[in-house]
Amino acid sequence: MTVSAKQGLEILRTTSNFQWYIIPILIIVIYIYAVEVEKRNWNVLLAGLAFWGMDWFNEIWNSLVFHFSGYAPVWGAPTKSAYLILIGLNIEITFMFLVAGIACAKMLPKDKKKKILGIPNRYFLVVFNSILFVIVEIILNRIGVLTWEYSWWQPYCPWLILLIGYMPFIAMCYIVHDMKKIKNKLITVGIIFAVDILGLVIFGAILRWI
Repeated sequence: MTVSAKQGLEILRTTSNFQWYIIPILIIVIYIYAVEVEKRNWNVLLAGLAFWGMDWFNEIWNSLVFHFSGYAPVWGAPTKSAYLILIGLNIEITFMFLVAGIACAKMLPKDKKKKILGIPNRYFLVVFNSILFVIVEIILNRIGVLTWEYSWWQPYCPWLILLIGYMPFIAMCYIVHDMKKIKNKLITVGIIFAVDILGLVIFGAILRWI
């Protein structure tokens, strides 16, 4: 087991590192979603939740990689967090993703056919935003707060981080946003969260693997 993985296990779901800054961040996140509810902007709100739900799916399988390998998660967040929820997911990250999905959805032009640099805007923004997120992750890795222990998940080999780590999040965010019927949006987001909850219950609460 890597040093970083041991560090993560030491603080996993312990409240000893609690910091009060978490409370105002929580209020800010609630406010952001409350604004979308007030405006009845269900496209953006549900797109944001879809983005967040997709991240939870990734965090669950990342934790399972650690469980079965006994070596390290694909990514870890073992230091400087007020609360580590899963081996690669702290409370700061999950708040960030809650807001990031809303931000990505708000970037969408109303005209779905509009092109950016000759590329359909949805496709362009999926790639563009994914690259931005990967750049931020590389910076976090360089300063030591986000750990990568596998050779195929490194700054010099960012393709899997791009293709698995972010593009599915943003693509699903935009797919949900552009669905014509609110019923379809709710079903899709519901399925995403149902899979997440099932994974957390089975692999976390019952089997204690994550």
